[in-house]
Amino acid sequence: MHSTFRISLKHEGCEYMMTFKPNQTRIYDGEGFKRRAACLCFKNEKEDEVLLVSSSRHPDQWIVPGGGMEPEEEPCGAAVREVYEEAGVKGKLGRLLGVFEHNQDRKHRTYVYVLTVTETLEDWEDSVNIGRKRKWFKIDEAIQVLQCHKPVHAEYLRRLTVTCNPTCSSTCCDPTNGNTWVSPLTDDKAPHYVTSTQGTDRGPPLVNR
Repeated sequence: MHSTFRISLKHEGCEYMMTFKPNQTRIYDGEGFKRRAACLCFKNEKEDEVLLVSSSRHPDQWIVPGGGMEPEEEPCGAAVREVYEEAGVKGKLGRLLGVFEHNQDRKHRTYVYVLTVTETLEDWEDSVNIGRKRKWFKIDEAIQVLQCHKPVHAEYLRRLTVTCNPTCSSTCCDPTNGNTWVSPLTDDKAPHYVTSTQGTDRGPPLVNR
């Protein structure tokens, strides 16, 4: 049985409680899009190596850790929770890379953040419960690995160069769980990308709206 517990996170003067509970209700926005959050987890601030995890549905495939937001959960809190559960890492949460919208087979909007890993757990929730694995990849290698089955995830990495350096904002640290927060772009200032068609062999073209 999965355990349930809560941790407290502080961001820009506000405190958020995150509940770690399996099979919790996910949320949708007013347009029917499932709200998701994900993190590109980097080994250091050079952002030259990224951590991918094995897919729960297809264990031989690698994906960017992320998942659905929970009721009353902020995107930044959901992103940190998801990488803790799926990848077993903590770190310094940086900028909001963008909001990626997919409206084909399953409608969802994913808030993608950048995180610099500072702590790696030997055993974590998904490794114990479903045997999930993790692996560090060079950026070019990760894009190539993701392109075949998760082209939108590959696009996250291609968009790295269009956002600011993660060290440009002030930080605040919450001692509860060791996560440090770097003030990211707000939702209205973050780039919004929309998957416009089925795409090509390089993946679905994204339109910056």
